[in-house]
Amino acid sequence: MIPWLDAHCAFPPVDTALREPNGLLAAGGDLSSARLIDAYRRGIYPWYSEGQPTLWWSPDPRMVLFVDEFRMSRSLGKRVRRREFDVRVDTSFRAVIDACSKAPRAGQNGTWITPAMMQAYASLHEQGYAHSVEAWRDGVLVGGLYGIALGGVFFGESMFARMTDASKVCLAHLVAAMRQRAMTMIDCQQETEHLASLGARPIPRREFVRRLAEAIGSDAPVGDWTTMMREAA
Repeated sequence: MIPWLDAHCAFPPVDTALREPNGLLAAGGDLSSARLIDAYRRGIYPWYSEGQPTLWWSPDPRMVLFVDEFRMSRSLGKRVRRREFDVRVDTSFRAVIDACSKAPRAGQNGTWITPAMMQAYASLHEQGYAHSVEAWRDGVLVGGLYGIALGGVFFGESMFARMTDASKVCLAHLVAAMRQRAMTMIDCQQETEHLASLGARPIPRREFVRRLAEAIGSDAPVGDWTTMMREAA
């Protein structure tokens, strides 16, 4: 059994999450900005489908991309150097999250990015916590990613690509900007072959939570995020 959260109920300790399904911690609660930021600080994220209650997860192990371990293939490096895409930051956050919600996923028939989730992350974007990195070609949005930035951590939520390597170029841009500002890691949440090919690897949840505490520090949004990202272009 997992606890049911009401509006005033705090998250249980992450080490009480179920082993099967891996990481299921709690249900219920809301998607307010305060609740979401508290969740991310603790190594927890929401993930559920339309028609389900809000489900909160903290899997063990946790898939993480340390920025110094990012693996760029030769072909991706060439695309980045040739500037095949116009990389922009935070110019079309809602369009990125909408495109991510419609992108086909292996083994999934639907999407976990429900209308309520979209609105919740749009609110975080307006408050300076959620950000998008976008790939444009001839004025058309062809790829991108979005997530939450807290302290030295970027919590990657989703990405999409309508042209080859478009989302990977966005990730390379994000990594370069994070390196310049001594931001240390990207939370990838769940293990996939695609993420592993880019250098991400699983680490024990205990280690992940410890690193979060060291890297995040304050609840305040990362200062001047858009300028930071544009300078890395």
